Parts: sequence; structure tokens; C-alpha cells
Amino acid sequence: MTISVSPWLALVGLGAFHGLNPAMGWLFAVALGLHRQSRRIVWLSLIPIALGHMISIAAVVIAVVLLGLIVDQRMLEVAAGVVLLGWAAYHATYGHRHRVRIGMTTGMMGLGFWSFLMATAHGAGLMLVPVVIPLCLTASPGKELTTAGSLPIALAAISTHMTAMLVVILVIATCVYEWFGLSFLRRGWINFDLIWVAALAIIGLVLIV
Repeated sequence: MTISVSPWLALVGLGAFHGLNPAMGWLFAVALGLHRQSRRIVWLSLIPIALGHMISIAAVVIAVVLLGLIVDQRMLEVAAGVVLLGWAAYHATYGHRHRVRIGMTTGMMGLGFWSFLMATAHGAGLMLVPVVIPLCLTASPGKELTTAGSLPIALAAISTHMTAMLVVILVIATCVYEWFGLSFLRRGWINFDLIWVAALAIIGLVLIV
């Protein structure tokens, strides 16, 4: 059986994309490190960031996989695509109006809560659906979702995604803390809100089509 590396590379790419987004945690890690004047705090911040993000995406991915055990695959893909398109429309229209009141100098518990909320609000878990479902199907001899075959693959996919995300967050947070400082954000930064909305919409269309 030929094993394609493309889905795994896609998971790495999505992880890197999520890690680049300041809302996913690196901005908080740097702010905490600067506030407490500790490089160690920057690195320790990755733990609650990882936990919050992982819980959010794992809940979505595992729920979709389990739903796929009783729902037709095509119906599941269309439903996920519609949800993604709706999420993109909502995020584009109202996403910027909803701000969670968690300060930039919050503790580790607050950072973990923020990470969970941001991953959930941005539909991070839904983004993995078009990659995880085909991986789970490929892992099954009958090309269908099964509990024994799908859940280990789903967990491996989540781990791959998380590793890529955390590496990117660690690199960015360290560079900003050590050399650039947060002042560079005043000079310009990528508008991730627009990119994120576009990514949600594109993935939704791919699933439907």
C-alpha cells in the first residue's frame, strides 16, 4: 500500500499557518515574557497555548470522525463545508466585534483559556477536517471510517499539526522577545483576519465541491 505524504505535509502547513497567527498565542507568550522579564516564561507559555489549542481542535476532529461512523462520508463533507463557509461569513462580519477580556499579562491558566477560545472561535479544528477524513479512510482496508483505524490516525494528525504549530510559535516568540520587540507590530503585520477568513472559505468550498 502506497502511503502519501501530502496529507501530512498539509497538516504541517496548517500548523505553521496557525502558529504564525498572533491570536493563536505567540503574542501573549512574548508579552508575558517581557512583563516578567524572563525568557523562561516565554518558553513555558507554550504549554498552556498547546493545551488550549489541542483541546479545541481534538474535540472537533474526534467529533467529526465519530460522526463519520454513522453518517455518509459525502454528507459529512458537505455539512463540514457548509459550516466552514458559515464560519467564514460570521468571522468576516462579526469576528472583530467579539473581544475576550483577557489581559496581555494574564497567568498561565488565562493563557490556556485564551488559546482554547481563539482556536474554537477561529474554527481551527474544522480546518483539519478535509485532511483528517481522507487520512482515516486511507488507513482502513475497506476505505471506510472505523473506530479502531480512524481514532489513532486522527490523534497522529493532531500531534503532527500541534508540533508544527508549536515550533513556529517558539521560533517567532523567541525572535520577537530577543531581538525585534513588540514595537515592530506598529510598523506593520500581516492581516491574519482576512487570510483566515479566506482559508476557511476555500477549505469549505473544497469540501463541498
